[in-house]
Amino acid sequence: MDVLIERACGLDVHKKSITACIGTPEGKEIKTFRTHTVFLLNLIDWIKQHRCTHVAMESTGVFWKPVVNLLEAEEIQFLVVNHSTSKPFPAGKRM
Repeated sequence: MDVLIERACGLDVHKKSITACIGTPEGKEIKTFRTHTVFLLNLIDWIKQHRCTHVAMESTGVFWKPVVNLLEAEEIQFLVVNHSTSKPFPAGKRM
């Protein structure tokens, strides 16, 4: 299988916290950040330290907007996805 994106980050964005998982050739690392501005800046720094080129975030409501603003400022590519389309359906479930 060809590797398309070598360094990526997945974010689960909530009102008061963000759980982040970075996948690199060296392995994966999971960390949780609070959503105050200073912690969002720490999240962006952490993503940049790992040289991630792409971020996908799952969020409901408007909680993703501050994260997107910071990612855009750093020119990091991102996707905001709906949880129903980003997770596989359980066995036996039909749409």
